[in-house]
Amino acid sequence: MLSDETGLAGHVCCMNPILVVASLRLTHKQTQSEVAKPLSVYDARVLRLRDWISQPVVAAFCAGGVAGAVSRTVVSPLERLKILMQVQSAGREAYKMSVGQALGKMWREEGWRGFMRGNGTNCIRIVPYSAVQFSSYNFYKRSIFEPHPNADLSPLSRLVCGGLAGVTSVFFTYPLDIVRTRLSIQSASFSELGEKPKRLPGMWETLKHMYKTEGGISALYRGIVPTVAGVAPYVGLNFMVYESVRKYLTYENEKNPGNLRKLLAGAISGAVAQTCTYPFDVLRRRFQINTMSGMGYQYKGVFDAVRVIVGQEGIRGLYKGIVPNLLKVAPSMASSWLSFELTRDFLTGLRPDTEPDIL
Repeated sequence: MLSDETGLAGHVCCMNPILVVASLRLTHKQTQSEVAKPLSVYDARVLRLRDWISQPVVAAFCAGGVAGAVSRTVVSPLERLKILMQVQSAGREAYKMSVGQALGKMWREEGWRGFMRGNGTNCIRIVPYSAVQFSSYNFYKRSIFEPHPNADLSPLSRLVCGGLAGVTSVFFTYPLDIVRTRLSIQSASFSELGEKPKRLPGMWETLKHMYKTEGGISALYRGIVPTVAGVAPYVGLNFMVYESVRKYLTYENEKNPGNLRKLLAGAISGAVAQTCTYPFDVLRRRFQINTMSGMGYQYKGVFDAVRVIVGQEGIRGLYKGIVPNLLKVAPSMASSWLSFELTRDFLTGLRPDTEPDIL
């Protein structure tokens, strides 16, 4: 039987998620003689939870969710500004200004809420999106691409594996992404939107309105083709470049690079992946508001959209908003990869016979 102190700590932990994780470490540090004794029902459940959550795919899922929430909140103002710039076509100049001026305009008109507008929905979307992305990458890597456990994959294998993970995560979370786009622009000072309503609809209200008035399920997946076309290479490049740079930054006789080098690897991978696939992101945003009153572009398809954008706005039209996007990439991807690795290593470390993998 475990000590009364441990049992009491266990009951307190049930009321506090942070203490639950602490209790997992406490259980891990018990002496061999204590483990040999019969366990209470609660202690047995803690051991089973520790064993389950330390599984590589489960740990990657949880760590991916944490990484997504951290990275999006850090750069929320720049993320919203990027969207506002992306949806501006020729003749729309409400946000045709420098990044600093645009952020100042957003602050004057909407305050702190303007900086965080749509971030709640974005976090609700990005937590499962990031969790599915990292865990599916781990699953595909172990189940399909590794010839033997812990094998080092080639860059091409990492690219394909990451692309599959990106497509998987998009299909699971796309409706929340399109709602986030609507929420981001509905309070902006675009003249086409008319006078701002006194009360702006929330996430679920917007979701229901789109479903009822814009075509049901198909409305919630509008723009998914250019999204998948952009996400697959973006996620693939992100994983491939990160693991390659991470390996390069790991010194001899060193198992893992330090946190600063992990941050650098994340920043580089994000910048490369975003720059290569950014036009797909612009297309995604345009299609997501294609039926929105006052802002709709009425494109007939992906190729028609590219033709119209390039014809009216030039090649630069496909890169609108890339400056705030690149400014947010470094802190976003750096914090994402670092928080993912720290959380993942902590969770996999709960099992004494497990060594953390690279991913």
